[in-house]
Order: sequence, then C-alpha cells, then structure tokens
Amino acid sequence: MINIEEVKAKALECGFTTVAEMDVDTIELNPAARDACAENKCHSYGKNWSCPPGCGTLDECSERIHKYKRGLILQTTGEVDTMDFEEIMELAQNHGEHVRAFADYVHKNLEGTMLCGDSACRNCKTCTYPDEPCRFPDKLSHPMEGLGMIVSEVCLRNNVKYYYGPGTLTYVACIMLD
Repeated sequence: MINIEEVKAKALECGFTTVAEMDVDTIELNPAARDACAENKCHSYGKNWSCPPGCGTLDECSERIHKYKRGLILQTTGEVDTMDFEEIMELAQNHGEHVRAFADYVHKNLEGTMLCGDSACRNCKTCTYPDEPCRFPDKLSHPMEGLGMIVSEVCLRNNVKYYYGPGTLTYVACIMLD
C-alpha cells in the first residue's frame, strides 16, 4: 500500500508549495471543460494522446479516474504581477519542472497511479497521435481540464484554496493513488 505521507513529502521536495489530500469521489467531470479545450488555445487539441479527443470521452475518463479512491492536489503558487506575461510564464515553467520531477519519482516508485498536470503530455518531442499508439502509456500525463475537470472545483470540493489573494497565481496538478 502507498504511504501517502511519504508521497506528500516527496511532492513538497519536488517544489510544490501546497500538497493536500484529495477524495477522488469529489471529482465531477464537466463538458464545459472539454468545450474550452476544443477552442484549442494551447494548440494540443486533437494532436496529443493526453488531450481530447485522444484521451477518450468524458465517460471513459470518468471510468479511469474513479477507479481510484484518493489522491493529492499539487499546487505551485507564486506572487506575480498579473500584467507581466514573463512572470506568469516563469511561474508556469516552475510548475512544469515540479510536475516533471514528481513524475520521475512516481514512475520509478508508484505503480498504478494516474498523474494529471496543467498541460498536454510532453514526454515525446512529437506525439504519435492519432497514427500510432502512445509510446509510453504508463508515463502519459493528462491535463486536468482535458479530462473534464474544473480545477477550481476540484480544489474547493477538497477544502484546498485555489485563490491566494491579489498578486498571486496558482497552477494545479493532481495524482490519483489508489
């Protein structure tokens, strides 16, 4: 069985500012999140196994997610001038580094988990979608929104702050454990 306290400590060691337990049963998938993905502002829609439509229907995503019972919410919060694009991108990059460091730990030490980040999977320089199967399905990381999660609602339903006040920005990831 997974020692959740050890996993939480490792997540903090990887640089996340907040690590909190999550009840997976609180996750409700919302078609509005998928509709936002279809606008393709991130340029990954239809180009990556981790994003819609490659990640499956909402029902398929729900089935994958809800085979777990608990997990962790992983946040990177920083003080930024919300008008300074470079500061925002630096915080996003820091969060991405935290997710990658944690993913390395997860893939080496925690079998049967599901890691979700805030962007499309970046394990390969070029994704094989849709022509060939994913090269590393056991390392695939989905964006929370791509699966249909409204990130602020996931935090709220698990008594985790999402907004830390003016001049702050928070990026969120999560992992489902067992």
